[in-house]
Amino acid sequence: MNAFETPFDTHRVQNTVAPLENFNLFTSDPALQEALLREGGGAQADALRALGEQLGRAETLDLARLANQHPPVLHNFDRAGNRIDEVEFHPAWHRLMTLLIGSGAHASPWLGGDGAQVARAAKYLLFGQVENGSQCPVTMTYACVPALRQAPAIAAKWLPKILSMEYDPRSLPVEQKRGAIIGMGMTEKQGGSDVRANTTRAEPLSPADAKARYGDEGGDVYRIVGHKWFFSAPQSDAHLILAQTGDGGGAGLSCFFLPRYLPDGSRNQIRVQRLKDKVGNRSNASSEVEFTGAHGWLIGKPGRGIPTILEMGGHTRLDCVLGSAGAMRAALTHALHHARGRSAFGRPLSEQPLMRNVLADLALESEAATAFAMRLARCFDQGGDPAQQLLARILTPAGKYWICKRGPAFGAEAMEVAGGSGYVEDGPLARLYRELPVNSIWEGSGNVMCLDLLRAFGKTPAARDALAAELELAGAGQGAGHGEGYGKGDSKGDSKGDSKGDSNYVRYTEALLADLERPQADEFGARLLAERVVLAVQAGLLLRHAPSYVSSAFVASRLAREPGGAFGRLPAGVDCEAILGRALVPA
Repeated sequence: MNAFETPFDTHRVQNTVAPLENFNLFTSDPALQEALLREGGGAQADALRALGEQLGRAETLDLARLANQHPPVLHNFDRAGNRIDEVEFHPAWHRLMTLLIGSGAHASPWLGGDGAQVARAAKYLLFGQVENGSQCPVTMTYACVPALRQAPAIAAKWLPKILSMEYDPRSLPVEQKRGAIIGMGMTEKQGGSDVRANTTRAEPLSPADAKARYGDEGGDVYRIVGHKWFFSAPQSDAHLILAQTGDGGGAGLSCFFLPRYLPDGSRNQIRVQRLKDKVGNRSNASSEVEFTGAHGWLIGKPGRGIPTILEMGGHTRLDCVLGSAGAMRAALTHALHHARGRSAFGRPLSEQPLMRNVLADLALESEAATAFAMRLARCFDQGGDPAQQLLARILTPAGKYWICKRGPAFGAEAMEVAGGSGYVEDGPLARLYRELPVNSIWEGSGNVMCLDLLRAFGKTPAARDALAAELELAGAGQGAGHGEGYGKGDSKGDSKGDSKGDSNYVRYTEALLADLERPQADEFGARLLAERVVLAVQAGLLLRHAPSYVSSAFVASRLAREPGGAFGRLPAGVDCEAILGRALVPA
């Protein structure tokens, strides 16, 4: 046999990394476990441990792939030509929704219990690591409850179905269902974020007509004509929308509850024109609709639609923060798993110094996002405390801006860790990358959030004091401490809180609070202000609660120097080994 006839083993596969699966999403994440306990949700630790195991199974993670490979399909008509506007989903979608609803991700905070919002936030962070499209209808169902409570008759009929732990995808009147989900629609073609420019109109039915058709359910019924350019989850059992009331817009925007099926059993006049072809979030149905005389029930007072629906908006924005933090955590774990299993130039990628810098930087960003999101959830748990209410008023728009804005860059960097393997659709990183921009856009763009932050500081001077009180817990304004260094700490985490009074933190927060004493009318710099607020709160939380090798590295890379546009710029001396050991704990 000559050289040209020698067989080559060209198909022997080596130096590849098996998928990250069959691991516990909760127990592999010390930062989340610690945040759950300190923020008041520790009673649910066992339930979250079981949920983390279930969500990390290979078959559960594969549901995300299937639901995105087989997106929803709209059927406007049945075989006989009747208008039905039904959306067909792959079975994987329904299994994901069953998991979400069965876990109480839509309902648990409204059923009572200490730390319910915090425990639910941890749950949502775990689900955010699996599949994000199914979180959209669950978020809206969760967030609708405060708004619906303003309409006692609707709440009495609908809340038992909304708070049910059974997912029921059947297209039926709510009386015949075991559970219900809720959507929302505010955006119109001509207005976008400027909902006051909405042209959809609502005219009241006469009391006699309403009672003749709907009996005791005929109060405050309006006939609605118009459209929505983005109508989320059209398969939902009902939607909350905004429409103009009063001649010439005299009464302004009002909030309405539009059931898919009317109380008499007929279909409401909500015409789904088409489903959106989106960059990401492909498992979820987003649509364009027209209202051709739909009937809606008034929620709140006429002309007070924006404040009414903002009862919903605060909670959906919390979920944008949680969803982004969860997706970032997923991107980190898949990137770190790949780097630990892949070798290049004679050693694993995770042992290459520059790669370690990148991975550790991503780990810091992810832990800070988790700490911030869980702290924000505690503000919602303690909404009866004026100081916590003020803090939520600040941190919700600021967090939605900065954490959601960091997501796409984070996803791109994690994808690059896996190289070409990360850029193809075989694994989850490409899907996560396409998913991450949506939370920055949905529920108010970045600019809208920053302007809302300015409004909060401008209208409520005590908001600055609430922020100052939070920052002072980590030593702001108390003078320089011993936190100049950012070198190695105890990799077991015994040195948590040692950096209280970090001089860089003190300088950063003092400058921020001094700037907040000045009039906040500078829209031009509103993005920078939001970023500074979030970084200060994140640094304070890490200084108080994280190991010193985490907190000092975060402060040194985010507060002591100008942040850059890429990850992997940590200064020399950072204990990357300890940071990465904490970032993804092996089973």
